[in-house]
Amino acid sequence: MNNAITIAILAGGHSERMGSDKSFALLRGRPLIQHVIDHVAVLALPTIIIANDIARYQVLGLPVFPDALADKGSLGGIYTALSASQTDAVLCVACDMPFLNPDLLRYLTTLLQGVDAVVPQVEDRPQGLHTIFHKACLPTMREVLEQDQLKVGDYLRQMHVRYVGENDLRRYDPDLQSFTNVNTPADLQRAESLI
Repeated sequence: MNNAITIAILAGGHSERMGSDKSFALLRGRPLIQHVIDHVAVLALPTIIIANDIARYQVLGLPVFPDALADKGSLGGIYTALSASQTDAVLCVACDMPFLNPDLLRYLTTLLQGVDAVVPQVEDRPQGLHTIFHKACLPTMREVLEQDQLKVGDYLRQMHVRYVGENDLRRYDPDLQSFTNVNTPADLQRAESLI
């Protein structure tokens, strides 16, 4: 495993579809973000949280960093994570992904050699919040953020990316449950049945 990687849990979204802060929505009696923390803890890598409400997230016992650039969406959160980390690369995951698969994450960390990012693709769509970014991405990322080009997929087209297809992903996560996002109360209900 590449130890020059920090895990960043992005928790800066507005949670509009959930109706309340989804990080702390309860799944089987525990906050969604706690499920994420528990899954990534297996990797024994430095872990940080990107969130603007520092006091609320400090109770989780991990370093919390607010957005370096305000109102820049997920890409802004990734930029903050890269800026804040002490390592060469950051594995970015979302706070609403309670079924992360440590074996799959470990595999992704082995693929960073010679590229700017390692990006899983599900149904031909890049999974930007399940991706490893190298610090070499910072200058271009800053440029696009300053131009308000906030789509992670658009940004990735400018970089040297290793995409990981479904066949490879399914070797570690046969049902691709890792990529389940809990955005709404209905999603939360479905997630209850998967645990």
